[in-house]
Amino acid sequence: MFQDEGRFGLLGTPRRCWAPRGTRPVVGARLERKYLYAFSAVSPHDGVLDSLVLPWVSAETMSLFLAEVAQRHAREFIVMVMDQAGWHLAGELLVPENMRLLFLPPYSPELNPAEHLWEALREQCEAVAG
Repeated sequence: MFQDEGRFGLLGTPRRCWAPRGTRPVVGARLERKYLYAFSAVSPHDGVLDSLVLPWVSAETMSLFLAEVAQRHAREFIVMVMDQAGWHLAGELLVPENMRLLFLPPYSPELNPAEHLWEALREQCEAVAG
């Protein structure tokens, strides 16, 4: 399986407001960013896709995702191919018994077919929003 994470979020934007004619209102603006991270793994063999949406990326959340994939495929041995993000290489990362990790060379997103999941998803979101 090929694994990757995608960050999705919202960025608050300042809006117009009503004010009495001839005055310029002073309104505090706070740009707020909120993000969620989609962890996904896809099997090129049969097209199975496993995903989990979590609030941040870390060795802890990566361990949760790996455990979930391992549980969903309990009768299979999984070779999980992924990039070398810090949380993928962390010493605290827990790798399930039925899984082995295989790392792609650094700075080579073109080798990971899971990267295309995010492109397709973002294109669909833009088509719906636009």
